[in-house]
Amino acid sequence: MFKMQRRFDMARIKDRYTLDMFEVANPVLMAGDMDYRSTVSAMVSKMLSTSGLNRHDIAVEMSRLEGVHVSKYMLDAWSSEAREDFNIPFYQVLVLETVCDSNTLTDWHVEKRGGKVAYGKSVLEGELGKLEVLKQDVAKQIKEIKKVLGDDHEITL
Repeated sequence: MFKMQRRFDMARIKDRYTLDMFEVANPVLMAGDMDYRSTVSAMVSKMLSTSGLNRHDIAVEMSRLEGVHVSKYMLDAWSSEAREDFNIPFYQVLVLETVCDSNTLTDWHVEKRGGKVAYGKSVLEGELGKLEVLKQDVAKQIKEIKKVLGDDHEITL
């Protein structure tokens, strides 16, 4: 006689060993875990050194763009890991990144919050990809509806 194999219904079996791939871990933060003063100073230092400009020129351009005096001394203090109490103010990050032609601090900040930033052409490429997927989905739905309606059905607009 023919024996039927029993199929496993995965919805009924609790798998204790496989992790949920959509679960987002929420780490337990301890006091001081988010003290990023030295990290920010190191990133500012790297931005200044890789910009191709000297600190005097950066300070002058920041002052021009902001309309507020920014000195080389301020840049030195912001980039010094030893000067923990003198990090770059948040409102000046955009100005510094603009002058240094960098996205270092923005990328780092967004990454710390669990995101990712796209700039320029990659934004348009992402939007185009999203629209291409939408186009395929719509074409599939149209095909399914036409299949249900049959060949003799004509659409009038």
